[in-house]
Amino acid sequence: MTKKRALVVDDEADIRELLAMTLQQMNLEVDEAETLSAAIAALNKQPYAFCLTDMNLPDGSGMDLISLIQNKHPNMPVAMITAYGNTDIAVEALKLGAFDFVTKPLELPRLRNMVEVALKLATPTTVNFSKQAGKLTGDSPVMDKLRQQISRVARSQAPIFIHGESGSGKEIVARNIHYSGPKAEGPFIPVNCGAIPAELMESEFFGHTKGSFTGAHQDKKGLFQSADGGTLFLDEVADLPLAMQVKLLRGIQEKAVRPLGAESEVAVDIRILSASHKDLDVEISEGNFREDLYYRINVIELQVPPLRDRREDIAPLTDLFLKKFAADVDAKPVALATDAIDTLQHYAFPGNVRELENTLERAFTLCDGEIITSADLQLKARKPKLILETATSPVTTPASQEAIADTQQHQHQLNGQSIDDYLATIEKALLEKALEESRWNKTAAAEKLGITFRQLRYKLKKLNIE
Repeated sequence: MTKKRALVVDDEADIRELLAMTLQQMNLEVDEAETLSAAIAALNKQPYAFCLTDMNLPDGSGMDLISLIQNKHPNMPVAMITAYGNTDIAVEALKLGAFDFVTKPLELPRLRNMVEVALKLATPTTVNFSKQAGKLTGDSPVMDKLRQQISRVARSQAPIFIHGESGSGKEIVARNIHYSGPKAEGPFIPVNCGAIPAELMESEFFGHTKGSFTGAHQDKKGLFQSADGGTLFLDEVADLPLAMQVKLLRGIQEKAVRPLGAESEVAVDIRILSASHKDLDVEISEGNFREDLYYRINVIELQVPPLRDRREDIAPLTDLFLKKFAADVDAKPVALATDAIDTLQHYAFPGNVRELENTLERAFTLCDGEIITSADLQLKARKPKLILETATSPVTTPASQEAIADTQQHQHQLNGQSIDDYLATIEKALLEKALEESRWNKTAAAEKLGITFRQLRYKLKKLNIE
């Protein structure tokens, strides 16, 4: 079996020797070049699986070499060697097309990890991306363009900022980037930055040691360590407090974190993807977001189109969701009436794909028969409605009234609990009471509650009631 060949470009002989020895120990053939012209000549002679270049060369710069490789050898990963703390140069290299960088003094474990990732770029993977990542449904021009962008950026380890409206599918884009790249076998760790209490953020991101604060009964890995070898997805990154932004920036730049109470840092090998529905330029101008962090996470920016800009995708998305809902409850798929199709095509969908899915889920659950009408969609001036409501009237059976009365005695529990969780608690109580009174006869329970058998099965699965 022919060994893969790497090109090392550096004008310092001892650095070239160290790099060559390290790569040879990884079973690579290594060619060395001490100038830009020598590197170009080597590239013209034969293909390489990987190139590692210093920034400063006697007759040019590593940036020139990266640009040349991107133009003539776009499938060959190239990494930059930079001076310690020279983050701006590293970011510029990533923008030009370098897939990653290492800093001097060289840390050999970090170098080996980087090379292993680079070599995977040339190795076909058997990962089922669409199943693990979530399918990017739609054949509109904007979605075709987005898929092409994902294919390109997945090869890089550059931080990517994903911008798009709420509900447009930013996390699915992030998952597709991860599962299409060389770290696909590593973990994908998503975190909603706006959902973590400020006082717990540092512990959640960086971890803590036993006894580091009251309640720290054992060591705990943070999100950075959990994502080691994979991808950390920072959703709604604009919601991070300024104090946490400083600490996050250091963790990203140093590729290491210090758990609360620890005496030393822990190295992490992760790719950072971030997203927000907010305009970070506006957030920076208003003093809510650090400019240095912005430039560190926004090396490459992807725009996720809103659903109103790809209306031709509404039909395949609708078909996908309705089949999914039916399969979840082992029921027959339902169809859309002509007026329902027309309503969907002319609705603005401010909540994007998430709103379409939620709208269809509700209509699937509450529609009579196997046809969803425009009225079932309830898209005009929708108002919050009581759960377990049918298309005509809310449940007013003795069983439901008694269950509601029981739950109302504990309304004080709403404090600190989301309204969705609170309503789900009420709904679960209604269902369990009706099932118990019907001796777990689902048909009888559905009649008692005034809903269809399909609706009952759907809600039992949704609320995980066995």
